[in-house]
Amino acid sequence: MYGAGLRIKEAVRLRVKDVDFGRKEITVRHGKSGKDRMTLLPNVAVAGLKQHIEQSRLLHEKALSEGVTFVHLPNALARKCPNAGRELAWQYVFSSSQLTTDPRTGKTGRHHLNERNIQIYVKIAVKKAGVNKHASCHTFRHSFATHLLESGYDIRTIQELLEHANVNTTMIDTHALNRGGRAVLSPADR
Repeated sequence: MYGAGLRIKEAVRLRVKDVDFGRKEITVRHGKSGKDRMTLLPNVAVAGLKQHIEQSRLLHEKALSEGVTFVHLPNALARKCPNAGRELAWQYVFSSSQLTTDPRTGKTGRHHLNERNIQIYVKIAVKKAGVNKHASCHTFRHSFATHLLESGYDIRTIQELLEHANVNTTMIDTHALNRGGRAVLSPADR
Protein backbone atom coordinates (compact mmCIF):
# COMPACT_ATOMS: atom_id res chain seq x y z
CA MET A 1 0.00 0.00 0.00
CA TYR A 2 2.86 2.35 0.81
CA GLY A 3 5.13 1.56 -2.14
CA ALA A 4 2.39 2.01 -4.75
CA GLY A 5 0.03 4.42 -2.98
CA LEU A 6 -2.82 1.90 -2.99
CA ARG A 7 -6.04 2.11 -1.04
CA ILE A 8 -6.68 -1.03 1.01
CA LYS A 9 -9.57 -2.01 -1.25
CA GLU A 10 -7.36 -1.64 -4.33
CA ALA A 11 -4.63 -3.77 -2.77
CA VAL A 12 -6.88 -6.70 -1.85
CA ARG A 13 -8.63 -6.64 -5.23
CA LEU A 14 -5.42 -6.89 -7.28
CA ARG A 15 -5.43 -9.75 -9.77
CA VAL A 16 -2.30 -11.61 -10.83
CA LYS A 17 -2.64 -10.15 -14.34
CA ASP A 18 -2.55 -6.60 -12.93
CA VAL A 19 1.04 -6.91 -11.72
CA ASP A 20 3.58 -6.31 -14.48
CA PHE A 21 7.05 -7.21 -13.23
CA GLY A 22 8.73 -6.31 -16.53
CA ARG A 23 7.40 -2.76 -16.58
CA LYS A 24 7.37 -2.43 -12.77
CA GLU A 25 3.72 -1.35 -12.90
CA ILE A 26 0.50 -2.18 -11.13
CA THR A 27 -2.81 -1.64 -12.86
CA VAL A 28 -5.57 -0.66 -10.48
CA ARG A 29 -8.88 -1.73 -12.00
CA HIS A 30 -12.06 0.19 -11.31
CA GLY A 31 -10.58 2.45 -8.61
CA LYS A 32 -12.59 4.78 -6.41
CA SER A 33 -13.60 6.92 -9.40
CA GLY A 34 -14.57 3.83 -11.38
CA LYS A 35 -11.59 4.25 -13.72
CA ASP A 36 -8.46 2.17 -14.22
CA ARG A 37 -5.07 3.67 -13.45
CA MET A 38 -1.41 2.71 -13.47
CA THR A 39 0.88 3.07 -10.49
CA LEU A 40 4.37 1.88 -9.75
CA LEU A 41 5.57 -1.46 -8.50
CA PRO A 42 8.44 -0.75 -6.12
CA ASN A 43 11.63 -2.75 -6.62
CA VAL A 44 11.67 -3.67 -2.94
CA ALA A 45 8.34 -5.51 -3.34
CA VAL A 46 9.20 -7.55 -6.45
CA ALA A 47 10.85 -10.60 -4.85
CA GLY A 48 8.24 -10.96 -2.11
CA LEU A 49 5.37 -10.45 -4.54
CA LYS A 50 6.76 -13.04 -6.96
CA GLN A 51 7.06 -15.52 -4.09
CA HIS A 52 3.52 -14.72 -2.93
CA ILE A 53 2.09 -15.18 -6.43
CA GLU A 54 3.85 -18.55 -6.64
CA GLN A 55 2.11 -19.58 -3.40
CA SER A 56 -1.17 -18.34 -4.89
CA ARG A 57 -0.51 -20.46 -7.99
CA LEU A 58 -0.04 -23.58 -5.87
CA LEU A 59 -3.22 -22.82 -3.92
CA HIS A 60 -5.10 -22.26 -7.19
CA GLU A 61 -3.81 -25.52 -8.73
CA LYS A 62 -4.89 -27.43 -5.62
CA ALA A 63 -8.38 -25.89 -5.89
CA LEU A 64 -8.55 -26.77 -9.60
CA SER A 65 -7.64 -30.38 -8.84
CA GLU A 66 -10.55 -30.44 -6.40
CA GLY A 67 -12.92 -29.07 -9.06
CA VAL A 68 -13.07 -25.48 -7.73
CA THR A 69 -12.97 -23.04 -10.64
CA PHE A 70 -14.98 -20.06 -9.39
CA VAL A 71 -13.52 -16.62 -8.80
CA HIS A 72 -15.60 -13.46 -8.98
CA LEU A 73 -15.07 -11.91 -12.41
CA PRO A 74 -15.86 -8.34 -13.45
CA ASN A 75 -18.96 -7.41 -15.42
CA ALA A 76 -20.05 -9.97 -17.99
CA LEU A 77 -16.66 -11.66 -18.29
CA ALA A 78 -17.88 -14.82 -16.55
CA ARG A 79 -20.53 -15.21 -19.24
CA LYS A 80 -18.23 -14.27 -22.15
CA CYS A 81 -15.26 -16.33 -20.97
CA PRO A 82 -16.62 -19.19 -18.84
CA ASN A 83 -13.14 -20.70 -18.33
CA ALA A 84 -11.47 -17.48 -17.15
CA GLY A 85 -11.83 -18.60 -13.53
CA ARG A 86 -9.45 -21.47 -14.26
CA GLU A 87 -6.66 -19.07 -15.24
CA LEU A 88 -4.11 -17.91 -12.68
CA ALA A 89 -4.22 -14.44 -14.26
CA TRP A 90 -7.73 -13.81 -12.89
CA GLN A 91 -6.98 -14.98 -9.36
CA TYR A 92 -6.58 -12.43 -6.60
CA VAL A 93 -2.96 -11.77 -5.63
CA PHE A 94 -4.04 -11.65 -2.00
CA SER A 95 -6.58 -14.45 -2.02
CA SER A 96 -8.13 -15.98 1.04
CA SER A 97 -6.80 -19.36 2.06
CA GLN A 98 -10.39 -20.52 2.64
CA LEU A 99 -13.00 -21.31 0.04
CA THR A 100 -16.33 -19.51 0.30
CA THR A 101 -19.70 -19.73 -1.40
CA ASP A 102 -20.84 -16.69 -3.36
CA PRO A 103 -24.34 -15.83 -2.08
CA ARG A 104 -25.40 -14.48 -5.49
CA THR A 105 -24.37 -17.48 -7.59
CA GLY A 106 -24.11 -20.29 -5.07
CA LYS A 107 -20.72 -21.19 -6.54
CA THR A 108 -17.79 -22.08 -4.30
CA GLY A 109 -14.46 -20.40 -4.92
CA ARG A 110 -11.73 -18.22 -3.52
CA HIS A 111 -12.25 -14.55 -2.69
CA HIS A 112 -9.68 -11.92 -1.73
CA LEU A 113 -8.49 -11.29 1.81
CA ASN A 114 -10.86 -9.47 4.12
CA GLU A 115 -9.97 -5.77 4.43
CA ARG A 116 -10.82 -5.77 8.12
CA ASN A 117 -8.24 -8.48 8.84
CA ILE A 118 -5.53 -6.41 7.18
CA GLN A 119 -6.55 -3.36 9.20
CA ILE A 120 -6.25 -5.40 12.40
CA TYR A 121 -2.79 -6.72 11.42
CA VAL A 122 -1.58 -3.21 10.59
CA LYS A 123 -2.83 -1.94 13.94
CA ILE A 124 -0.95 -4.76 15.72
CA ALA A 125 2.22 -4.06 13.71
CA VAL A 126 2.06 -0.33 14.52
CA LYS A 127 1.77 -1.14 18.21
CA LYS A 128 4.63 -3.69 18.06
CA ALA A 129 6.82 -1.15 16.27
CA GLY A 130 6.30 1.26 19.15
CA VAL A 131 4.72 3.96 16.99
CA ASN A 132 2.87 6.23 19.39
CA LYS A 133 0.81 8.02 16.75
CA HIS A 134 -2.37 7.08 14.98
CA ALA A 135 -1.50 5.00 11.94
CA SER A 136 -3.68 2.91 9.65
CA CYS A 137 -3.66 1.40 6.18
CA HIS A 138 -4.57 4.81 4.77
CA THR A 139 -1.55 6.35 6.52
CA PHE A 140 0.62 4.43 4.02
CA ARG A 141 -1.09 6.30 1.18
CA HIS A 142 -0.50 9.68 2.82
CA SER A 143 3.15 8.76 3.42
CA PHE A 144 3.53 7.67 -0.22
CA ALA A 145 2.37 11.10 -1.42
CA THR A 146 4.40 13.02 1.14
CA HIS A 147 7.63 11.14 0.45
CA LEU A 148 7.27 11.53 -3.33
CA LEU A 149 6.78 15.27 -2.90
CA GLU A 150 9.78 15.46 -0.57
CA SER A 151 11.83 13.64 -3.23
CA GLY A 152 11.03 16.36 -5.75
CA TYR A 153 8.26 14.77 -7.82
CA ASP A 154 5.67 17.21 -9.10
CA ILE A 155 2.22 17.36 -7.55
CA ARG A 156 0.45 16.53 -10.86
CA THR A 157 2.34 13.23 -11.22
CA ILE A 158 1.48 12.32 -7.63
CA GLN A 159 -2.14 13.31 -8.29
CA GLU A 160 -2.29 10.83 -11.19
CA LEU A 161 -0.66 8.02 -9.22
CA LEU A 162 -3.18 8.51 -6.41
CA GLU A 163 -6.18 8.92 -8.76
CA HIS A 164 -7.24 12.27 -7.36
CA ALA A 165 -9.60 14.26 -9.56
CA ASN A 166 -8.54 17.49 -7.86
CA VAL A 167 -5.02 18.55 -6.92
CA ASN A 168 -6.40 19.97 -3.66
CA THR A 169 -7.06 16.42 -2.48
CA THR A 170 -3.43 15.57 -3.15
CA MET A 171 -2.37 18.62 -1.15
CA ILE A 172 -4.38 17.30 1.81
CA ASP A 173 -2.47 14.00 1.54
CA THR A 174 0.80 15.91 1.77
CA HIS A 175 -0.10 17.92 4.88
CA ALA A 176 2.83 16.34 6.70
CA LEU A 177 5.20 18.55 4.71
CA ASN A 178 4.15 21.48 6.85
CA ARG A 179 6.82 20.86 9.43
CA GLY A 180 6.90 22.76 12.68
CA GLY A 181 8.54 26.19 12.69
CA ARG A 182 7.44 26.78 9.08
CA ALA A 183 10.03 24.28 7.90
CA VAL A 184 12.86 26.48 9.19
CA LEU A 185 15.91 24.52 10.31
CA SER A 186 17.17 25.54 13.74
CA PRO A 187 20.71 26.94 13.78
CA ALA A 188 21.46 24.35 16.47
CA ASP A 189 20.79 21.61 13.93
CA ARG A 190 23.18 22.90 11.25
